[in-house]
Amino acid sequence: MNITDVKIRKILTEGRLRAVVSVTVDDMLAVHDIKVVQGDERLFVAMPSRKDENGVFRDIIHPISPSARKLFEETILDAYECQMAVHAAEESAEQAKTEE
Repeated sequence: MNITDVKIRKILTEGRLRAVVSVTVDDMLAVHDIKVVQGDERLFVAMPSRKDENGVFRDIIHPISPSARKLFEETILDAYECQMAVHAAEESAEQAKTEE
C-alpha cells in the first residue's frame, strides 16, 4: 500500500481540531475527512467516523495493522507540518513586505 497523495483541505487555528485531510491510496482509493487533532501530548490523526444510534462514534474506515496506522499518521502529519511551514513562510514574507 502506498499513500500517493495527501491534500490538506482545511486548516484551523482555534480548538483542538487542526486540519481536515484527504488521502489517496495507490492512486485508486480516496479517503476524506481525516482529522489532525491536537492531543494533550502531541498531534494525532483521527480517521473518519460517524455517531451510531447509541451516540458512540465509530470509525468508517481505519487501518488494520499498527504498521498501516503508523504509515497513515506519519504521512499525514508530515504533509501537515510542511503545509504549516509554507504558511508560516508566506506570512513572514507578507509581514516583511508591509514593513518596507
